[in-house]
Amino acid sequence: MHTRAEREEGDRILVVVPTYNEAGNITSVTTRLRAAVPGADVLIADDGSPDGTGRIADELAESDERVHVLHRPGKRGLGAAYVAGFWWGIERGYDVLVEMDADGSHRPEELPRLLAALDAGADVALGSRWVEGGSVVNWPRSRQWLSRGGSAYSRWLLGLPHRDVTGGYRALRARVVAGLGLDAIRSQGYCFQIDLLRRASARGASITEVPITFVEREIGASKMNRAIVVEAVWRVAVWGTLRRIGREDGVSRGSGGPRRPRRGGRRPRGGARPGR
Repeated sequence: MHTRAEREEGDRILVVVPTYNEAGNITSVTTRLRAAVPGADVLIADDGSPDGTGRIADELAESDERVHVLHRPGKRGLGAAYVAGFWWGIERGYDVLVEMDADGSHRPEELPRLLAALDAGADVALGSRWVEGGSVVNWPRSRQWLSRGGSAYSRWLLGLPHRDVTGGYRALRARVVAGLGLDAIRSQGYCFQIDLLRRASARGASITEVPITFVEREIGASKMNRAIVVEAVWRVAVWGTLRRIGREDGVSRGSGGPRRPRRGGRRPRGGARPGR
């Protein structure tokens, strides 16, 4: 178990922020994040945003050695962006990996509470909208029903006890993430969050929920669409069926281990070097 002092002195924290067309948000979110947790590094994983988000990210990296940029060729989905970002951090020896949206809906000022949950012994800290103390701001009822319904559906089929299964504001121990079979993950949309959680649960990770306030974006358009919902419904149904017949789709405890992808592609900007 890590105390707060031990984390601040020893643990290396990497916040992975996937982006696609977030030019209006990325500077503010990065600035707030650096102020909220000055000791954390930031990796902006940009999927070739046509609005210039990648260029803005490069400028942020040039002015702050703790900001890095991973340029990815084209829009490949949220899941693939996080997997690439996680491997980037694992290869460079980070101890804690954080998921955070780029649109400001995940308040950087709440990150210390997620990290404190890891200090208290958790392997995974879920920022939760649907536990006591959690809330959403400026969300229509339709989005609330969709989120609550998605969590209930996933809990029922996958046997997960957590209230907010689909949330994307999380802090995770890198050693746990490295053992989740990242290379086998095929979910691309928001169901990636469900996939990651079921894998961590199957491996016996200690998972806790921390109440957060989710604030609807003010700039730009939501990435939620019908295809994302359909993918989640379909994949959760498949995983649930496999679970009921005694198969866990490659996530059972002890199956496999971390595999590192071959190095290649463009080198991240911002002074990033292996082992830094």
